[in-house]
Amino acid sequence: MNYFKTGILPFLLGGLMLNAQNLKSPDGKFEMNFKLKNGVPYYNLSYQGQTVVEDSKLGLRLFKDGDMSFASELKPTSNEGRNLDDGFVETSEKRDSKNETWQPVLGEKKNYINHYNELAVTLDQPENKRHIIVRFRLFNDGLGFRYEFPQQDNLNYFVIKEEDTEIDFPWDMKAWWIAADYDTEEYRSQTSNISEIPAKWESSVEVNSSQTPVKNAVQVPLMLKKEGKNPLYINVAEAAVLNYPAASLEVDARNFRFKTHLTPDGQGAKGYIQTSSVSPWRTIIVSPKAEEVLASKMLFNLNEPSKIKDTSWIHPSKYMGVWWEMIIGKSQWAYSTSNNVHIGSTDFSKLTPNGKHAANNTTVKEYIDFAAANGFDGLLIEGWNIGWEDWFGHSKEYVFDFVTPYPDFDIKMLNDYAHSKGIKLIMHHETSASAANYERWAPEAFDLMNQYGYDAVKTGYVGNIIPRGEHHYSQWMINHYYRILDMAADHKIMVNSHESVRPTGESRTYPNWISAEAARGTEYEAFGGNSPDHQTILPFTRWMGGSMDYTPGIFQTRMDYYFPGDTRFVQTTLAKQLALYVVMYMPLQMAADLPENYAKHMDAFQFIKDVAADWDDTVILAAEPGDYIHTARKAKGKNEWFVGGITDENARDFTVDFSFLPKGQKYEATVYEDGKDADYVNNPQSYHIYKKVVTSKTKIPVHLVRSGGYAISLKPVK
Repeated sequence: MNYFKTGILPFLLGGLMLNAQNLKSPDGKFEMNFKLKNGVPYYNLSYQGQTVVEDSKLGLRLFKDGDMSFASELKPTSNEGRNLDDGFVETSEKRDSKNETWQPVLGEKKNYINHYNELAVTLDQPENKRHIIVRFRLFNDGLGFRYEFPQQDNLNYFVIKEEDTEIDFPWDMKAWWIAADYDTEEYRSQTSNISEIPAKWESSVEVNSSQTPVKNAVQVPLMLKKEGKNPLYINVAEAAVLNYPAASLEVDARNFRFKTHLTPDGQGAKGYIQTSSVSPWRTIIVSPKAEEVLASKMLFNLNEPSKIKDTSWIHPSKYMGVWWEMIIGKSQWAYSTSNNVHIGSTDFSKLTPNGKHAANNTTVKEYIDFAAANGFDGLLIEGWNIGWEDWFGHSKEYVFDFVTPYPDFDIKMLNDYAHSKGIKLIMHHETSASAANYERWAPEAFDLMNQYGYDAVKTGYVGNIIPRGEHHYSQWMINHYYRILDMAADHKIMVNSHESVRPTGESRTYPNWISAEAARGTEYEAFGGNSPDHQTILPFTRWMGGSMDYTPGIFQTRMDYYFPGDTRFVQTTLAKQLALYVVMYMPLQMAADLPENYAKHMDAFQFIKDVAADWDDTVILAAEPGDYIHTARKAKGKNEWFVGGITDENARDFTVDFSFLPKGQKYEATVYEDGKDADYVNNPQSYHIYKKVVTSKTKIPVHLVRSGGYAISLKPVK
């Protein structure tokens, strides 16, 4: 049931509402209205004549003199310390429009369409002799808007106390959310009405290696649904978070209202701004169809074009990794039994080996052999470098040097061996959240990568950030991630960041940011489990702004296979693991399980070998957040299609309609589906494979068991 607000006057009467402007989307279905009420800016949004966002405030609060202590003697002037949330008069407006097609370096489609109408409103504060611009862009899938701060005499530098952007909804909608936190996005997804969030918030916060929860607030992207006869799906997010902290949303559960909450630094400041500057875009995607929300590319469109001119070295990659065996506890990252090492002085060759170090010459060569024999591009190796003995939990600043291998890891020999087999090694740079240390070492570390032909790195930020007092999503750390991306680009290196800020479409501007984690991935299947609906929610939330390195492909789902009596298990069927390669967009695509487990199921492993990692086209066949997703994709540069479908804890039937295929062309479909007796708890490895010739007129019924799935490869019949 949806609950509505009552007693709200739609308009203020008399002279209180001035300078109202409206903006329509190119197709005319959306209308945004901007107005000033007693000098305070407001906006609202309607879709096909129905109010979607009620009058909602805009503005920022700034620190004034004396509000905070600065280490420097320099303080903002009194003019610069006044808020940017009232006392405005409108002095001008400018309208524009754009309809362009651009090609992502890596993406879900060959072409992205960027079509919008724009309204930029200049607001003056006569009392302080300052002005700002609020820029709105209305697309056929929703609204984006941001603040712009031109350089001016009375607005050169200022410090943000809080951004007070509001989004006020008329309904108590269903929400898919995780608790807001300054340091982690690795919480379980929750499903409830907006009004129920405060009651459920505390229990949604789990223990994490670094966390600073924000009471009664949720993270973005936030997925919402107005249920009933005429449903609407709404996604709230942000785009182009640059030189600015990442945002969460405070929840006013009674009024169904959300307000921006920025990530602070150790002094409580939310952002140090030097004009000219802009805020990130606040985004609201709206559609009566969940499939259209998944297909939206608004967040990418609101980012600037690539700053890297030559992108020829940026490419999709399918890789394996010396990784999962450490995650489940079969092996270790550390080489020795010591628990106290000093980078630069400890002689690791004299330490006692623990006998479980995975990144050793013999094991790595075995992985290389299997990856090469099965057509993979790369191999990630974690635990290759010194320092893992005491890497976590000590707030240790000088924790890694990123260039010195352990005694049992011959970096030159292994690199030469990999290249002789057609495999590129993927570098691993876990920072233990000591970002300052990483910045000092990054140039030398990237030089080492160039020396040995590594062209991709997985970075990690496990733990509390150093510089101490900073957070994973504060302004300083946001800038750190981009400094690393810039340095990596100078060395022609692609970056896959873990425990970093979530992407918000920046892969358009920084296409070497090939993927990120920034959510609860497959590793959590060994850390307490991901619920069966988890993968049906993530594409509507985390994936809206960019690819995630989810690391799927686990065939041996039960941990008691390794450790008798262990109750942990990956909460999907094997067939669902295959489907994730299509449902989840991953241009850096991992087959995460151990080679020995794939060797037992080579018929099913064939799909992982065949599936593409980058795409010319994507069609969302059917979707409902938290329930199911069915997706079809066309491989980049090939006349091959792949289809994947997944379900939550409920078994479902679905009919795959192949009308997305070109007419008149025959394809051989290889179908990988749950076995008749499959069950994600009791019989997860039961699957069935068959082939069938199909055309655009074909329909194939499939049955998905609970937390199950199916995958289909389609190759043209010659």
